Amino acid sequence: MAETAEPRTQQTDDSKQAARAERRAAKLAKQIGAFAKAHGGAEGQLAYLGQTGTRIVLVGEDGGWGDLVAPSYAVAESAAQKAGITVHEDFDGEFAAKVRTGPYEWSRMAGIQVGGPSNDNA
Repeated sequence: MAETAEPRTQQTDDSKQAARAERRAAKLAKQIGAFAKAHGGAEGQLAYLGQTGTRIVLVGEDGGWGDLVAPSYAVAESAAQKAGITVHEDFDGEFAAKVRTGPYEWSRMAGIQVGGPSNDNA
């Protein structure tokens, strides 16, 4: 009898994990949709982060950008599909050219190299 109880427990755990992943994908899809609405539409790219999960990089039609992190690639794919955005294989070419950055991003990315704020306290 113990043998029959174990598969049920495994099945219950699997269905709980699947339901959790589905809820997370739905929540991410809602966030993607809100981003798209605020930026006149959006496109994305999925970037695998290892055990951490998958980054969903979003670029709006107005050049605004942002990102979200999903717990897995499958959840990220599901969220992007539910949100109805175009997903690019790579972050390059015309897709990357849509990104508009401002003074904040340039100072944070370039720092000392291009006259941004110094990284030391001297």
